[in-house]
Amino acid sequence: MPSKPAKSTQATAASGPPVFQIKITLKGSKPPIWRRLLLPGDIPLDCLHHVIQAAMGWYCCHLHQFMTGTGPTTRYFGEQTPDFSDFNDLEIEDEREFSLAGLAPAARKKLRYEYDYGDGWLHEILVEKLLPPDPAMRHPVCTAGENACPPEDCGGIYGYYDLLAAVKDPKHPEHKERLEWLGGSFDPERFELDAVNMTLKQRITC
Repeated sequence: MPSKPAKSTQATAASGPPVFQIKITLKGSKPPIWRRLLLPGDIPLDCLHHVIQAAMGWYCCHLHQFMTGTGPTTRYFGEQTPDFSDFNDLEIEDEREFSLAGLAPAARKKLRYEYDYGDGWLHEILVEKLLPPDPAMRHPVCTAGENACPPEDCGGIYGYYDLLAAVKDPKHPEHKERLEWLGGSFDPERFELDAVNMTLKQRITC
């Protein structure tokens, strides 16, 4: 009697890539500013960049790069543009040629994402778990998060907390000026899950 055939690897591949559950945390933020996302593991880094921008609340106004490893083993991945090359003399690999799964293929693996070299917003991307493929997934989904994204161009994480201190204290010498710069108000604890998912649905097509 013939043996039972093994499951087709083609059928498995056809069902799509695993869904990655990742947590993005803004380094140095206390309390942590973070987002949890579900997205296909084969998402290329250039698309992941736009996902991070939409989920965190950035406006995609500055240069960025991804990093793996530490010290002399650090690898850098980013856009291949003249502006990028002029700003950074490191060897930058083309982010379009790499995926999330390629650089962080298993649970507990991490990579880093830096946005705005001037302010230096550094994010940790942690792969929390791998889930079965979901052929119905059309765009990344945010499932949780906490705290508002800092305003652009406020001086990095330390400048952000200096800004909050000035806004919270009516007696601070820069209170009025900083409040006006923010447009009159700012809630550092604000996070709207539905709004984040609407932005992801509208902006992410890759």
